[in-house]
Amino acid sequence: MKLFIQNMACIRCMKIVEYELKKLGIKDFTVHSGEAEIRDNISEEQLEIFKLSIQNLGLELINDKTSIIIEKIKNIIVELVYQHEEAPKINFSDHLIKKLGYDYKYLSNLFSASQGISIEKFLIKQRIERVKEMLIYNDISINEISYKLNYSSVAHLSGQFKKETGLTPSYFKQLHNKTLSKAVNQ
Repeated sequence: MKLFIQNMACIRCMKIVEYELKKLGIKDFTVHSGEAEIRDNISEEQLEIFKLSIQNLGLELINDKTSIIIEKIKNIIVELVYQHEEAPKINFSDHLIKKLGYDYKYLSNLFSASQGISIEKFLIKQRIERVKEMLIYNDISINEISYKLNYSSVAHLSGQFKKETGLTPSYFKQLHNKTLSKAVNQ
């Protein structure tokens, strides 16, 4: 049985799902981004307990086709942006078509209608969040970040960052360092 789980895009979320399944006595399963495949028998009662336990943690079982496709698109984007040391140099629309087996126009229209933003805009938002993390937690240059996230240039990254946040990457890092310094000195 495959369970599709909304909001399960990070490793921590996958570990939580594994823990909750083990707590129910389920042993034969695999957990991937956005889904859990259970090869053991699972009762309706166990499924309901699982559903409630993950809901309390901000996760949700989904079973309609549209929601499953939308969640898969989000998970592919998050995986692409966060779980690679360097972003693969691929055409993203081709990557989605290959992973999901649907026409890109169909996926794009479905995503936009459901989420209120385009796939491209969602991808940009995820990349900018990743840039913020790398600026704050990694001691690497904007040039290196640009390369690792497969931006065409530092100017492209900086322009996109400023458009999304209203700040340049270097000013964002300065503000963070200043705030951190203030907090440490208090």
